Amino acid sequence: MDSIIHTVRTHYAIDIRELEQQKGGWASLAYKVHDGKIDYFLKAYEKHRASTPKLTANMNHYVPVLLWLKENSSLNEKISVPILTNNQAYTCEDEMNIYMLFDFIEGDTIGDQTLTSHQVKQFAQIISELHAYGEDIPIDTDAIKEDFDVPFLEPLWHILSSEHHAPSDVWQLLRTTVAPIKEKIIRVERLAQHLQSADLRMALCHTDLHSWNLMQSRHVILIDWEGMKLAPVEADMIFLVDKPFFNDFLEMYRQKHPNYSIHPEALQFYQEKRKLEDIWEFIEQLMYDEQEEREREVTMNYLKEELKLIRM
Repeated sequence: MDSIIHTVRTHYAIDIRELEQQKGGWASLAYKVHDGKIDYFLKAYEKHRASTPKLTANMNHYVPVLLWLKENSSLNEKISVPILTNNQAYTCEDEMNIYMLFDFIEGDTIGDQTLTSHQVKQFAQIISELHAYGEDIPIDTDAIKEDFDVPFLEPLWHILSSEHHAPSDVWQLLRTTVAPIKEKIIRVERLAQHLQSADLRMALCHTDLHSWNLMQSRHVILIDWEGMKLAPVEADMIFLVDKPFFNDFLEMYRQKHPNYSIHPEALQFYQEKRKLEDIWEFIEQLMYDEQEEREREVTMNYLKEELKLIRM
């Protein structure tokens, strides 16, 4: 805790009076910071985790887009945008973590709750506004532009090729699903090759639109932008098409995008890729992260659930 307090004080000139750990998400630890007058929210990406380099790699590319959206769109109070350091940097770090600071949002994560019709309307307004912006914005988006390259497929295939490539307990979970996972890998690679030459409109996408990334404050707020991409909008639609509110969402979405229709190959690509990516990330944690026994047990259960879906 002392290192966190020192780092925040040094880089943000905030005199921390209280530092309270919050329930974090999958990507990072979380803290509520109080300086006696104002509350802040601090995300801490642990350097020892295998997932952290991927989660933090594009910060210098997606944060400028968020800052531009805050100043130039109707999303200014509907998205979480980091506070810059004293040196106008997007993050700071110590030996253990990479930190990103935000204004504290007074409200609740929607999570497992069913979205109300009013929340669906606000959600649709956020996404339709986000998707209105593409390559024409005056911010360089080349680094976050979709190229349909899926780099984790090769190491995933390697692990599936031999029981000696994974810890024994992980292999025991994987061995009965090797064939269907490999089939999905082949399908994703074929779809990627097809989409690379397709004429697809690219728009700004969040790419992780589950309800744990939605907060209800005075209005709905979309948080956790680590996966932001310039991509076909199906990168977002995959999280919505199977929801009971999708028809209502789509009706409101089409008020801003009247000619939109789902691109089936793009939708399938992102659906299949997401399933494989979830499996890979749990395998990666089990193989490379230093997990305590209970934490490893939880990760194994998550992997087990994902593998059940592969068999369906």
